[in-house]
Amino acid sequence: MEQLKMSSRALLLSAVIMIIILITGPFGYKFGLVPLLPSLASLLVAMLGSAIVLLVALVFIFLAIKNGLGRNRNMLLLTVALSLVPIIIMAPQIVKGRSVPPIHDITTDTDNPPAFNAIVKLRVHAANDLEYGSEAIPADEMAELQAIAYPAVQPLHTPMEPLDAVTRAEEVLREQGLKIVTVDEEALMVEATATTYWFGFKDDLVVRVTPGSDGSIVDVRSVSRVGQSDLGANAARIEKFLTVF
Repeated sequence: MEQLKMSSRALLLSAVIMIIILITGPFGYKFGLVPLLPSLASLLVAMLGSAIVLLVALVFIFLAIKNGLGRNRNMLLLTVALSLVPIIIMAPQIVKGRSVPPIHDITTDTDNPPAFNAIVKLRVHAANDLEYGSEAIPADEMAELQAIAYPAVQPLHTPMEPLDAVTRAEEVLREQGLKIVTVDEEALMVEATATTYWFGFKDDLVVRVTPGSDGSIVDVRSVSRVGQSDLGANAARIEKFLTVF
């Protein structure tokens, strides 16, 4: 009985520790205290550790009920609830990662992707470059993967005059919480950066406006600074921009 009580307390403490690991890993990277790989590994540790705690806690709940230990049962139920937190947070991310292609450069124009200008100097230390396509995934293959996974990412045709489209693009990006880096009315471009809350990952976005016969054509490109796969974040950002625009 006494061993069950001690084990229940230890399991509760373990569940709390897993949540602390879940939180501190990403924020440690965000504030420059932990390298990227260890911070990513901390998420896996938190999820797997929580899964083990959950399974053991379920067994102990049965033992607590069987032995009439109501207080321990309640402690173990709290442990189950806490251990589910990392699993609920991480499981959808893992599923998402397996359902999208391992690419991080998304654009409405895969034949002639909008080029970055002012943002180039901000990406000096970025792990990913701005070349569309790579040795691992050539440009044509990347375009094919994008077309299959994100068919809604297409150029936007608008009756707006080019300068009006540039102004509207800036407004939409601000509404989406991106930091505007530059608005170039001469080149008809807007460049901006999105920063994720948890890890502080930065994705750079450029909007290119091209004069058309009856208005303007708006193309968008969003590229992650780190990571092979963006878990669909860049495509979702572009789709949201196009919808709001």
